[in-house]
Amino acid sequence: MRKDRLQRSEFVFYIAIDRKWMNKEQANQLLERARSEGLVEMDGGTIRLLFDVAEVSIPLGFKPTSDVLVKESPYEELIGRIATATGKPPQEIVAELHQVVDHFDGNLRVEAGVVVLAKKYRVAFEDKLDSLKREVVKRR
Repeated sequence: MRKDRLQRSEFVFYIAIDRKWMNKEQANQLLERARSEGLVEMDGGTIRLLFDVAEVSIPLGFKPTSDVLVKESPYEELIGRIATATGKPPQEIVAELHQVVDHFDGNLRVEAGVVVLAKKYRVAFEDKLDSLKREVVKRR
C-alpha cells in the first residue's frame, strides 16, 4: 500500500482481509480514529494520508492489538506530552500531578491539575481544554 489516496473499501479490505489484523467493523473504527487524530482526511469515499508514509517503519510480523481502537483521554495525552517534554517517565508525572491535587486538599480535579503541570513545563495544552472540560462534566 504505497498510495497517498485510497478508497475506504480498499483500506478496509487491506486491514481486515489481506492483513487479517482485525474485522471489518474494527477496520472502520481504526479509520475513524485515524481521522479524529488528524492522520487522514476523508473526502467522500476517498481517504488521503496527512503524513509521509515513508517516515513510518513497521516491524516484520507486526500485528496491532485492539488498543489502537481505544482513544487516550485528553488527561492521558497531556501526561504523555509532559513526560516527553521533561524526559521523565509518565509515572513520575502522575506522582507530581497527585502532589498538585493534594496541595489543594483534593479540591482540584486531576483534569485541572494536569493543566497546571502543563503550564509549569510550558507544554501545549490549549487544544485539549474543551475535551478536558467534557471529561469533568461527564464525571459530575
